[in-house]
Amino acid sequence: MRFKLLVLLGLVLIGFAAKAQTQEDQLIKDLIESIAENLPEDYDLSELQDRLTYYRKNPINLNNTNAEELKTLVFLSPLQISNLFEHIRKNGKLIDVLELQSIPEFDLQTIQRLLPFVTLEQGSVRDQITGRNLLKYGNNDLIVRYGRVIEKSKGYTDLPGSRYLGTPDRYLFRYRYTYSNRVSASLVFEKDAGEYFYNGPKQRPFDFLSGHVAILNTGRLKKFVIGDYSMQFGQALTLWSGFAFGKSPDITAVAKRDVGLRPYTSANEFAFLRGVAATVNVAKNIDFSPFVSHRKLDASVSTNANGEQTVTTINETGLHRTQSEINNKNSTEQIVYGGVLQYRTTSLSIGAIAYHTSYNRTFVPGSSLYQSFNFAGTDLTNVGAHYSYTYRNFYFFGEFGKALDAGLAYVNGAMVSLSPTVSAVVLHRNYQKNYHNFFNQATAEASEAINERGFYAGLNINPNKKWSIQFYGDYFKFPWLRFRVDAPSDGYEFLGQVNYTPTKTFRATLRFKTEVKQQNTALTVPYNYLDQVKRENYRAEVKWAISKSFGFQNRVEIVQFKKGDANAEFGYLAYQDVNYNPLSSRLSANVRVAYFNTASYDSRIYAYEDDVLYNFTFGLYNGKGLRGYANLKYRLAKRLDVWGRYALYNYDNVETVGSGLDEIGGRMKSEMRVQLRYQF
Repeated sequence: MRFKLLVLLGLVLIGFAAKAQTQEDQLIKDLIESIAENLPEDYDLSELQDRLTYYRKNPINLNNTNAEELKTLVFLSPLQISNLFEHIRKNGKLIDVLELQSIPEFDLQTIQRLLPFVTLEQGSVRDQITGRNLLKYGNNDLIVRYGRVIEKSKGYTDLPGSRYLGTPDRYLFRYRYTYSNRVSASLVFEKDAGEYFYNGPKQRPFDFLSGHVAILNTGRLKKFVIGDYSMQFGQALTLWSGFAFGKSPDITAVAKRDVGLRPYTSANEFAFLRGVAATVNVAKNIDFSPFVSHRKLDASVSTNANGEQTVTTINETGLHRTQSEINNKNSTEQIVYGGVLQYRTTSLSIGAIAYHTSYNRTFVPGSSLYQSFNFAGTDLTNVGAHYSYTYRNFYFFGEFGKALDAGLAYVNGAMVSLSPTVSAVVLHRNYQKNYHNFFNQATAEASEAINERGFYAGLNINPNKKWSIQFYGDYFKFPWLRFRVDAPSDGYEFLGQVNYTPTKTFRATLRFKTEVKQQNTALTVPYNYLDQVKRENYRAEVKWAISKSFGFQNRVEIVQFKKGDANAEFGYLAYQDVNYNPLSSRLSANVRVAYFNTASYDSRIYAYEDDVLYNFTFGLYNGKGLRGYANLKYRLAKRLDVWGRYALYNYDNVETVGSGLDEIGGRMKSEMRVQLRYQF
């Protein structure tokens, strides 16, 4: 009955409601979807959306910017950024944004993505930091969010020994202040489902608290942050916290866009540093970024034969729902301090990194053979060097990282514009099995850039304004054992994608992706051996608009999964999105109805879903059934907006949904979310 009501609501909305985004918001959504599809399903992309939303309101002046600022627009490649500065150097400041069409590598899609976030106009001079200016010209953004799964799961029943001790409600409070590009401050509170809101051991109001104050662009003191921050340097091999992207249809994404020190505003409870950091210009073209961080981390603590408390792994989920999760909360202290020295000119960047990490408890490798080379001890010192260099139509980049008394890792690559319509990327990586680093997000096939060698090559072809073609191939080899892989192994991945955009209102995409890896056999045999595991994805998608208001998105995706000699299994997903952009209406909305059918979890399909602002959902389509959701937005006043979201899974031929403590009796799982945003 509930699903029928959702479908009815969707049909009504198709007729007269509106999507919760302007055209610029739709560009942000398309961009995030294109780069996010290879990320984990719980990845927090609010930091990226925060950047894009800020620049939409405070666009970058292309005639008065720098490479670091442009790198925050992650869809710009390093070669495009270099070509822009070279064009300005030779021809003077841009007079019209249409000049971008004459710059090498700036294709139509890139220019369309760029336009909402840039300007050629000089902003009014209001960046002097005074009490009056801070009060009069500062921007305040307040968000309050509530959500929950409506059905009651097993974790909230009276189970002996293990249960969720809190409530199923989720809360988020986020306040952000910005003044020009000079001052930034934020405060974030969050409570996850299953956690205590207030009372309980190791608890305070809201389970997670994050905040910062930053002063930027003050003479030689370029950046100063106290509180939570991220450090993103080089190719993410030695020092990188916060979000990072890897392989995607955008082949240039394998070259990291390092933005250095940044204030942290996300609700992700793990990927940040906490303390004090700065970036200081110490000489012409030379910056120094010292930092110190002190955090308490979640970890599973045990006692060894000598009575010492030890740690095997750090828990990254940030969840504190059960008694064991609460016991693990803040059980380990981490202190990190060091610095980054960087020399930069228009075409050359060279950096050196050194920092020390210490813990109050000893790390011990796990008992499994594949964990033999894991970090052991309490202290770790990391050093590294990175570079990037642009020469004509070539861009070279790379990084070397070393853990003292442990392994070495390096990555090197090149990007080249072969012609006005063809560009290519190559990347080689070698990460030793005993390379230890707690802030490592370099391009890799595995979740961590260790125990891996590989070679990546990609090609981007734009024969004309209507067509674009992307290919990449990646061969990888794991010299040592891995989880569920009891021998050295290898594999490869290939992706091909074709886009056809005859007009601004129509785009069609065809994609093929195949990945082959090795894994322990599932057969009962005298000894383990490795099976080939092959996964293939086929996707067809069309986005089209019948007017400036109405837009549609249709997608069909098919997955084939095969392991060893077992029969191949298939899965497929088909969905319909309906979007409507009312330029003058206070009420807006968007709707999706999807049908999915997969043989097992192995043939599951993920798809990005629209959600309320700064929240991200990657729908997991597994089993057989229907999926639907509706998002509503209503403008209560000029600067006051409210969002609502309702989403539902309706499975066929099942008695329960989910597993473990998240198991729900019945065939349906639904959730709701309400968010209020006030800008002042």
